[in-house]
Amino acid sequence: MSDPNTTAVIVDAVRTPLGRRNGKLKDWHPVDLAGETLKALQERTGIDPGLVDDVIMGCVMQVGEQAVNVGRNAVLAAGWPEHVPGTTIDRQCGSSQQAAHFAAQGVIAGAYDIVVAAGVEVMTRVPMGSSMADGKFGFPFGPAVGARYAGEGGLVPQGISAEMIADKWGLTRDDLDAFGVRSQEFARRATDEGRFQREILPLLGSDGALMSTDEGLRDTTLESLAKLKPAFRAEEEGGRVTAGNSSQITDGASAMLIMSEAKAKQLGLTPRARFVNFSLAGDNPRMMLTAPIPATQKVLARAGLTMDDMDLTEINEAFACVVLAWAKELHPNMDTVNVNGGAIALGHPLGASGARLMTTLLCELERTGGRYGLQTVSYTHLRAHETPEHLVCRLLLEKKKEREITVHTL
Repeated sequence: MSDPNTTAVIVDAVRTPLGRRNGKLKDWHPVDLAGETLKALQERTGIDPGLVDDVIMGCVMQVGEQAVNVGRNAVLAAGWPEHVPGTTIDRQCGSSQQAAHFAAQGVIAGAYDIVVAAGVEVMTRVPMGSSMADGKFGFPFGPAVGARYAGEGGLVPQGISAEMIADKWGLTRDDLDAFGVRSQEFARRATDEGRFQREILPLLGSDGALMSTDEGLRDTTLESLAKLKPAFRAEEEGGRVTAGNSSQITDGASAMLIMSEAKAKQLGLTPRARFVNFSLAGDNPRMMLTAPIPATQKVLARAGLTMDDMDLTEINEAFACVVLAWAKELHPNMDTVNVNGGAIALGHPLGASGARLMTTLLCELERTGGRYGLQTVSYTHLRAHETPEHLVCRLLLEKKKEREITVHTL
């Protein structure tokens, strides 16, 4: 049996509604938006924030309003005691998933009793690529990295990587568009049925009204998507990746309250999930988005599980081709994959997406009574790919009924 003093559990998870670029969240400063999710954890659980050992926040573009340690600043914005520390980490699109890993690992190591893993990205106000500073201070990767991949054609933008993935796995424009429509339809169904209600923290939008649903939903058909021009490679050159089969630029924040099982019992709180395992994997940065494949294989092997054990899977829809290539290699039951849509429909607020995905997966497993769930997030940059990673969680429900979540992130 596991030691409750070093068993890391998720007590609660919450996210903001996701806003379109220049949409209803455009007036929210990232620090304040992230602070709202911290306050929500406090209000929903009754936790004394003074007991929190650390706040670990994922954020990708750490410049401007998201600079100077947005995680610590969010603690202050939430009104939490000044002695509560905070830090900010960047593992690109999986930043808040890494925050969860560090939080859980800190509990398992005995360094933390209570910790918050969170993420924020307000892409309207701090656009993707802002940290490049237009090359004023040079560019990332450096000569050695460039030389390493020069013989293969060099590093390429992530949109070209998506096209290369479609090439390698034989994915057609129709395949990608069909998945884009699926994402929108599933997200609309989930919204209409109230599946996101438990996880979303309603906020005041720029129109003065309370915002309680995601803003990226669109009425989409195969016919309407077919009219869109490829965004990264010319149509006559075989381009098939468009805005309709790619993730949306989005504003949002998310947060999870993590602690030891013993501390949860002491505080009278019911754990919703238990972290079980972690693993890492990387892949060729020219492809940039393919590491979910080896990372899934690795985390399942470590956990002694297979895709057939998974009741639900959440894989980040950075591009439709990412999901479809992964599916060709892992052979999941697609009826259990992204059942509430994904980033194509809901949006991808970079640093917040990992925790958002885990929050959605956790709530859906509870809603459906599933036992295992798998989560994967592809870590991307403007040009290169960061190391993927995974974790497995166990969901503990009332009356000692156990459900298990396998959450794997890249």
